[in-house]
Amino acid sequence: MHHLGVLAMSAPPEGASGGASMLFTMMPILLMFVVLWFLILRPQKKQQEKRKTMLEGVKRGDKVITSGGLFATVKDVKQDRVVATIAEGVKVEISKQAISSVFSGQEE
Repeated sequence: MHHLGVLAMSAPPEGASGGASMLFTMMPILLMFVVLWFLILRPQKKQQEKRKTMLEGVKRGDKVITSGGLFATVKDVKQDRVVATIAEGVKVEISKQAISSVFSGQEE
């Protein structure tokens, strides 16, 4: 990385145009943007899409775990929340955004 900085600060060779020098100077910034995209932004977007798909797929009978650590079984699905039971005879409404994991009704 040290050599790249030295090269970026060096004067352009004789007869080189100013456009090539500017491109050479901008190359480290462009490279950092590409690395940032592939290491942080792209995986984060995939994770958000996976979570959205998970929340849209919640159905009656699924077992869920909330972000607060509450285990519940889904009894009814509404637009932005679910009605679930946490114990026999105890129903609660849980925001879909508070669901951290979903398991199908057959799994334990």
